[in-house]
Parts: sequence; structure tokens; C-alpha cells
Amino acid sequence: MTAIALVGCGEAGRARRIGDAMLAALDHDRAWHDGRLRNAYAAGPVQSPVKLGGWWDKTQNRWQEDRYQVSSDTGNMAWAMLALLSLDQALHDPRYRDGAVRIGGWVAGRGDTRGAGGYTGGLSGWEPSPAALSWKSTEHNTDLAGAFTLLSKATGNAVWSDRAGQAAKFVAAMWDDGCGCFAVGTTDDGVTLNRILALDAEIWPLLAIPAMAPHADADLGTIDSKLAVGSGYTYSDAGGALWTEGTAQAALVLGLLGHADKADAADRAVEGQRAPHGGYFATPELKLATGFADAANPGTQRFYYHLPHLAAAAWAALAQKHFNPFTDSASLP
Repeated sequence: MTAIALVGCGEAGRARRIGDAMLAALDHDRAWHDGRLRNAYAAGPVQSPVKLGGWWDKTQNRWQEDRYQVSSDTGNMAWAMLALLSLDQALHDPRYRDGAVRIGGWVAGRGDTRGAGGYTGGLSGWEPSPAALSWKSTEHNTDLAGAFTLLSKATGNAVWSDRAGQAAKFVAAMWDDGCGCFAVGTTDDGVTLNRILALDAEIWPLLAIPAMAPHADADLGTIDSKLAVGSGYTYSDAGGALWTEGTAQAALVLGLLGHADKADAADRAVEGQRAPHGGYFATPELKLATGFADAANPGTQRFYYHLPHLAAAAWAALAQKHFNPFTDSASLP
């Protein structure tokens, strides 16, 4: 998100550092050389192999790592592709396009034939045999629809357009006329719908997939009635506090759809969460419930906290610039 926001703000040269780190990670993982990235890496200079985050556990007298960070979610891979393709378009450096192709090849292996098709969640855990995540996410498939579409344009290879269609077909199947909303995805069986109402799963299809445009009015009406918090929005129907990142996402889609007054109100709600030194707090409350399990600690819920959050700052910048990360432009698909 930071790389794309920098490109959208005319700072592609600074974003190059992020893209180069992703390419280094593709080439210098301690185990994988098949096009996947990890969900997270340790901050600091790039080393070979690229260092993963962790901590020393005194009670066990050993180095520990976080399960989620060492894993590979398809949605995170899609955003890495989007970042690299944004850099490719801005800097005309084919290394970034080629890196996106490598990641896309790995993600293509997560294709699924159950139910409405689409792509599964990825792989979880350590090498050599991480566990397959068999659930499917509306958010992940939306990300992939956008990333594969841009990859098709960048390469001229129609296979990526076909893969974008596979992801978009899944997202379309998640639409529920009864609630005027997208289901958040499926459970582990790949068919049963997960009925949590989550803001990004509602907004991103409108930003990424042309065929979702007819659902815009009903979808925006649902988030206004179910997820609104003042002039902003919360993460899901599990929590009632403002979610800064998601409110910026809403400001962007509202602005691009021509709802200027509501977009301005959402922008003001985001600006109310300015942190020192130019960042943005993830939420004004001490913590914001998501309704989703913490992937690293099964049985516990994942929260956002009242801390400066880089993704919130990136989406705030994109909203202010009216820059759609799924099209690399100030327009809907």
C-alpha cells in the first residue's frame, strides 16, 4: 500500500526501495524460490537470506517466529503484485513486471474448483510443509481480479485476463441481494458463505471489478446502515469504533462515484485521526474488534489498536489524491 500511495503522490522514486526489497525477497528466501513471498519480514537492511521477524524465548531458550508472518496469504501476494505493477507503470522498469509475473504464477496454483471457484487463502506455517488454507476470501479474490487484470495489460498475455475472470466470478457469487452486500467469503469447505459483514469486502469490489458497478447503490446503502460510525465507518459488524483505514477506502470510492459531500465527510473523519509526525491512528479507541480470528493465535480475536498504522496513512493519501490502487489512476475500472 505504501509503494502504491507513493506512486500516486508522484514519489515513485521513493517507492522503488520497497519494490526492490520485494524482488530481493523473491530471490533470497531461506526456503522458497517459487514466486511466493512471506506475509512479513523483519525491518532493516536486506540480507541474504532475507530475515524474518521473531524473538528470543527465554523460557524455551530458543528463537521463535510468528506463524502468520512466515506464511503466504494470497491477498498479500496480490497486493505485492499491485505494488510492483504500479512501479512498472511509473518507472518503466521491467524487473517489477517480471516480479509480478513470478508471484502471479505462484498464486495461480491456489486456484479452486469448489463452489464458485476463485482462489483459496494460501498456505500457513513453516517450511517444508505449510498447511493449505482452504477457505476463500472475497477481499483476496477482489485483489487478485485487480492484480491479474493489470498483469494482463502489462504483459499482453491473455492467460492473466482469464485468471482475473476466475477471481471476479467468485466475487460476483458472493453478492447477496437480500442484504445488499457481499459475503466476506467462504468457510473451509469452499462453498458455505461466511456471513460477517466487513467493510473492505464491500468497498473493494467497486474499485476493482467493472461488473460490480450495478451493486454500488445497494452496497453503499448497506455500509451506511450497518457500518457507519459518525461520518466514518467501522471494520465489520463485530465492532463499533471508527476504522481509519477503511474510512479512507470509503472516501476514495465515494469520491470516484461522484458522492462528493459524503467523500469529504469521510475525509474529515480520517483527518481527525492524525497522529504525531504525519501518521494516522488505526482507530480512536484503545482497540477495535474485527470479528476475525488472529491467524497467529487460534482461538483469539484480531484487533486494531490506537497506534499509528502505515496502511491507514497510505489509504488516506490515496483518498486525497483520488488514486485507485486497482487501476493505477484516478478512475474506476
